Amino acid sequence: MQLTPHFTLAELTASTTASRLGIDNTPPPELLPRLVLTAEMLERIRSTLNAPVTVTSGYRGRQVNAAVGGVTSSDHTQGYAADIVAPGYGTPTQIARTLAPLVSVLGIGQLILEGVKGKQWVHVSTRVPDKPANRVITITDKGAQLGIQELP
Repeated sequence: MQLTPHFTLAELTASTTASRLGIDNTPPPELLPRLVLTAEMLERIRSTLNAPVTVTSGYRGRQVNAAVGGVTSSDHTQGYAADIVAPGYGTPTQIARTLAPLVSVLGIGQLILEGVKGKQWVHVSTRVPDKPANRVITITDKGAQLGIQELP
């Protein structure tokens, strides 16, 4: 099912962990409108970067989220979030630095530059966090820091 011109439901629900463990990662029908809003945010990001955006993790059912070590309150489980890379644009740090000043304009509720266990990606969510300071953060193996920081 095509959600937007460049993003499909299959792309936002694909999970190698779910496939490997035989877990059904189909979202409940009531989450489809949120997934459409997430895909629309991804379209705005794609347009801003002027490069294709690859979703490395989108919707995760609770079982999949637990299997990948996600927090129980993860926006991924509610269809609000996607982890992305855009190699045609640059590194995750470059992407996050470009998007950070535009979060309100692009409808990004939260932007997280993540560098964990040797992997790097950008987490974007349509849900605005309760604490405004948590809107743009960097997470590494050492913890969370405000703003976009240099990754090790």
